[in-house]
Amino acid sequence: MDTPIALLDDAARRAEAYRRTCATRRIAPATSDVDALRALEEPFPDAPSAPEDVLAILDRVGSPATVATTGGRFYGFVNGGVLPAALAASWLVSTWDQNVALRVMSPAGAAFEDVALDWVLDVLGLPRTSGGAIVTGATAANVCGLAAARHALLGRAGWDVESAGLFEAPPLRVVVGEEVHVSLLKALGLLGLGRQRVERVAVDGQGRMRADALPDLDARTIVCIQAGNVNTGAFDPAVEICRRAHERDAWVHVDGAFGLWAAASPRYRHLTDGFSDADSWATDGHKWPNVGYDCGIAVVRDADALRGAMAMTSAYFAPGERREPSQFSPEMSRRARGVELWAALRSLGRRGLADLIERTCIHARRFADGLRERGYEILNDVVINQVLVSFGTPERTRATVARIQEDGVLWCGTTEWQGRTAMRISVSSWATTDDDVRLSLEAIDRAARTAG
Repeated sequence: MDTPIALLDDAARRAEAYRRTCATRRIAPATSDVDALRALEEPFPDAPSAPEDVLAILDRVGSPATVATTGGRFYGFVNGGVLPAALAASWLVSTWDQNVALRVMSPAGAAFEDVALDWVLDVLGLPRTSGGAIVTGATAANVCGLAAARHALLGRAGWDVESAGLFEAPPLRVVVGEEVHVSLLKALGLLGLGRQRVERVAVDGQGRMRADALPDLDARTIVCIQAGNVNTGAFDPAVEICRRAHERDAWVHVDGAFGLWAAASPRYRHLTDGFSDADSWATDGHKWPNVGYDCGIAVVRDADALRGAMAMTSAYFAPGERREPSQFSPEMSRRARGVELWAALRSLGRRGLADLIERTCIHARRFADGLRERGYEILNDVVINQVLVSFGTPERTRATVARIQEDGVLWCGTTEWQGRTAMRISVSSWATTDDDVRLSLEAIDRAARTAG
């Protein structure tokens, strides 16, 4: 059955109305709007519904209960707002309804993915012969990179882990910093390498792994380093860590969900020195590049290691001679995410991407300076887009954040970092303006002064 043009026009009208109000609406939904979601809790209907009625319910019940992450005053979880080109591409991708598992299933989807991955390697300064995959997010990208590491290191020891599994396999070691991100630990758990079996390395006052505290490494060790600490934005000393690891034939994996994109900025590129010497990398497209959800990127220097960890064949699923997306990714059925990544990068260009990164970092410094001037304590060195602020006692900090969220002008969350309770500000959206920062500073100050 054809989709009526009027239905798509109605969807576009509703979407545009939502986008237009994001600048002025509450960032967090009102309690009454969240409570209204209970209207969805009905028995599965017996009869079909008209598509226009389904769309109306979506907009009437769903839109008010969303968090306005695509606007300019959402500073939680390092979430970027979707760029207009990426949003429009997403609509077209949904219309195409492509499954980019094999090139023969979607020549267009595979071609856009090829180009987008090549552009990512270029702008991040990674080896152009690397293998890559566009996945759901940095967690899946970490799975890919660490699976490739597992494949390569056990392969060197004469063990085919994809065929024989980990039963009786030679043991692998995993070395992480004390402030390793939970998504990387989750990836290790999914791969059977264990969340608790890691060897933790001490960090400095900004959460950077201390290279001088590394244990002795060997050829069955995976060292996981960070490009952008999730709290402070700090970068591990990659030059020294990679040098020491490779002297002992260890594998270095980079968790760079947002910080790795600093390589795209002439002003901040120095922070990523040495990270290109690693063996695998994980990052997000839906953070700083503002592609929209969901878009993660896995890159592995040894393309054969990634393919060896992910590839599969069957009588009906025969890869061709050119790169097949599903041979580098955990998924077989997969949305044409590469189209949206391509659209975001094509719309920004090299200068636009650098400007997005540098502009959001400037906003972060404005937050830090403005809050410090108002008498609040900034806990971290603001090196990129992350700001940690304390309003005094843990109780007062939590109360301030609660008031901020209730007020609805902006959204920030709490964190616990090196024994301190803090509010975390992550400026990641292209839509954030100077006025957004000014309004946010005023709202934060108002909340802190009334929090007791």
